[in-house]
This record gives sequence, C-alpha cells and structure tokens, in this order.
Amino acid sequence: MFLKNSKILIVLAFFTIYVVWGSTYLFNKIAVTALPAFFMASVRFLISAVLILIISKIMKLNLKISKKQLINCAVSGFFFLVYGNGVFVWALKYVDSGFAALLAATQPLFVLILLRLIDRKPMQRQSIIGVGLGIVGMYLLVSQKSITTSEGSLLGIFMILTCVLSWAYGGVFVSKADLPKNFFVTTGYQMLFAGLLLLLMSFSFNETMSSPLNWAIEVQFSVIMLIIFGSIIAFTAFNYLLKVVSTEKVATSAYVNPIVALVLGWYFLDEELTTQSIIASVVLLSGVYFITSRKRKVKNVTGTSKT
Repeated sequence: MFLKNSKILIVLAFFTIYVVWGSTYLFNKIAVTALPAFFMASVRFLISAVLILIISKIMKLNLKISKKQLINCAVSGFFFLVYGNGVFVWALKYVDSGFAALLAATQPLFVLILLRLIDRKPMQRQSIIGVGLGIVGMYLLVSQKSITTSEGSLLGIFMILTCVLSWAYGGVFVSKADLPKNFFVTTGYQMLFAGLLLLLMSFSFNETMSSPLNWAIEVQFSVIMLIIFGSIIAFTAFNYLLKVVSTEKVATSAYVNPIVALVLGWYFLDEELTTQSIIASVVLLSGVYFITSRKRKVKNVTGTSKT
C-alpha cells in the first residue's frame, strides 16, 4: 500500500521515463555501430520477453490468451517493435542519436493526423497550432546542409519518419484492439513475436550473428541497459504513472526524452549540436506541447516512440 501511494516512487518513475527512455537512443546508437541492427533488436526483445513472462508467472499473472488477442499482440508488436523500433535502430547508422530522438518526438503529430483521417475527429485550435509548429520544427531540423549532405542521411531521416508513423498507427490500433487485460503480459507477447520476426529478418538479410561473449564491453553494457531498463523497468514505470497521475503529466516525456538524448549524444558520442538544431528542437517540442496538452486526449495513444 505504501509503494502504491509513495511520492518517492512516483518521482523515481518519472526519472525513469525521462532519463532512461531518453538514454535508449544513446545505447542503441552504440550497439548498432558494432552489431547488425535486426540481430541486435531480436536479441534484446527475445531476452526481454522471456524475462517478462517469467516475472509474470512468478507474480501469478494470467498468461492465457485467446486466438484474437494473440493475433492482435503480433500485429501491434510488428508496428511498435519490429518496424517502429527495429527499423528505427537500423536507421541510427545514418543519423545522430539526438537528431533521431527529435524526429521521434513528432509522433503525437502523426497520431493526430491519423485520428483525423481514420476517425474523422476534428482538430482543436491548440492541435492545429501544434501541427503547424511541428511541421516548421521538422523543416528546420532536416533542412540543415551539414545533415542532408552526409552519406545515407536522407535515407535515414525518411526511414525514421516511417517508423514514427508505424508507432503512431500501432498506438491507434492498440486503443481499439482486444488484448490481454494485464499490460505486462501484453508486452511480453508483443516482444516475443517481435523478437522472433526480427530474428527471421536477420536471417533473411544475411546479417552476421555473434555470441554476446564476443561483443565489446560497451556493447554488452548497452544491450543489457536496453533489456533491463529500456524494455522492462521504463515500460513498467510508464504504465504505473498512467494509473496514479494524469495522462498529460506522463505525456511530458514526449518533450523531455529528446533533450536528454541530445545532451547524451553530444557528451558521449561527440554528436554535433548546431544552433539551428537547438532552435528546431524548441519549435518542434513547443508543437508537441500544444498537441499533448489539448483538452480532449486520447489515452495511451499520444506517447512518443521509445527505442
């Protein structure tokens, strides 16, 4: 009872979704420079899935799942983790981690547009302002010559935006889909399907596979951080916060994560932090703020893509 109402636990949970999720861009960047993207992602999600299902069993959670729920877990796992994350990690080979995090922050914008197209939901004034600022911010971000002239950068930018769209559509799909009641169990099945499919993709693309024992120490550390903190702890903290505080407060991670990613990428990886990037991030994240703080919210749909 103490833990459920503990202010300290809430603070720790916010720290987790702010800093840990923001740091996943750095750890993915480190890992993908040494390992094939799909192979690395498959290892991460398969191990995470096994750990989550074991924890669920220990907690005596119901692991039974209907055929329809199984299919929905597979579909949502594809949009979230296979394309939304696996391809995103692959694209990190061509762009800086902080830059990628800013592009990922546009997800609420994509969700809003998808809801407008699919459900014909009208946009409020705040949302229209947010979309406008988001578009301007994206233009300022991707129009920098230092970025667009580097090899593979345009391909990386394009693929990341399609990943953001995939994650956004996954959020819309999940909001209407029949899934297991317990979010922890759902995540376990999603990661299991995603890990298996990513492993199949790794085989299909003839990626070089290697034993984790042969990885460099910094790569081993990065993958461990992604599994334990990025996949299990941060997601649990996110869902815990959704139950104990308002959705709009949880949504603030949408404009804190990119700042954390930018600073970590600049400090640890010597990624360039230009004046235009700073201005673009302020404009873009202001747009995200207007979108996520609108009066009528779509619960569990407008969160940003997490890597």
